[in-house]
Amino acid sequence: MCKRRYPQGVITTYWGLIAKDALANFMIMKHVTILIPQGTTSLSNIEGTYQIFNEVNSFMAMMGKPPLFEIHLAGGSAEASQRNGLFTIKPHLNVKDIAKTDLVIIPAVHGDQQKVIESNAELLPWIVEQYKGGAELACFCLGAFFLAATGLLKGKQCATHWHLAHQFRAMYPDVNLVDDKIMTEDDGIYSSGGAYSYLNLVVYLIEKYAGRDVAVLTAKTFMIDIDRSSQSPFMIFQGQKMHEDEQIKKAQEYIEHNFAAKITVDGLADMLALGRRNLERRFKKATSNTVVEYIQRVKIEAAKKGFETSRKNINEVMYEVGYTDTKAFRTIFRKVTGLSPIAYRNKYNKEAVMHQAS
Repeated sequence: MCKRRYPQGVITTYWGLIAKDALANFMIMKHVTILIPQGTTSLSNIEGTYQIFNEVNSFMAMMGKPPLFEIHLAGGSAEASQRNGLFTIKPHLNVKDIAKTDLVIIPAVHGDQQKVIESNAELLPWIVEQYKGGAELACFCLGAFFLAATGLLKGKQCATHWHLAHQFRAMYPDVNLVDDKIMTEDDGIYSSGGAYSYLNLVVYLIEKYAGRDVAVLTAKTFMIDIDRSSQSPFMIFQGQKMHEDEQIKKAQEYIEHNFAAKITVDGLADMLALGRRNLERRFKKATSNTVVEYIQRVKIEAAKKGFETSRKNINEVMYEVGYTDTKAFRTIFRKVTGLSPIAYRNKYNKEAVMHQAS
């Protein structure tokens, strides 16, 4: 682990911004338990979280303050082999030895999520017991699947990696998945979206426990883009076809091959010899989108690719994907991606930006 040395004046300046009476509220040590499940776990989730929380303790020490976090790695066995034995994680403790903790962190575990749950079933009642005892819970990325298996997410908001949002909804229809969010908070349960968005949740938790100034210092130290709220700009719409309704698959394929044309719900219903209501009901059940939403998502995905790979201007791309109303196109594009068409192109196609400027 890299040891850092900070100019004393820099740290003092940051801490000088925190009022003494406010700082006193943050001095109760929090016990943080990072779970080590069996399976191919996200090493970055585990090591990154462990390092960042420990770094906050280093900030405290440099100011002559006691540590704020007691951090332990804990699992159901003495060690967890990773990447076919390339790495081995040896938890500090067995979860059975932890009677009470303040924060449980659940990393992503890759692979078949049902098998992940089955192979780590012994951890589920412990998580429930800790939550009922007052602990807060945080899951990263695919860790949402495991946390949802406890039943504690029922009726609550949750985020996960956008790529597996459809699978998550199929497994846990009673959870309010908000797949465009970087992170969520609901009744002491936190979740983060895909991959490295866990860093935003870690900073958010540090802000809650240690205050805004410490969170800002942490974000600057680790160069984390603080206060990001959406993973929409990173989402790739691939069409939800993990279902068995063949007629709806035909409708999806027709939309994906003819998105630039004027497609109507009535036209699709006639093509498939289905009633409009029956089509809409089955389409929503199979894809989690209405027909109109699906058409919009396919068009916007095509527009995104146009902005990423060509030098065409906004209107040219807009017309190519079947929009003629500039205001409507911009509104829907921002709704889906969280960015305006211009901002999206500037973010993902530097060559087009430079060409326009030249």
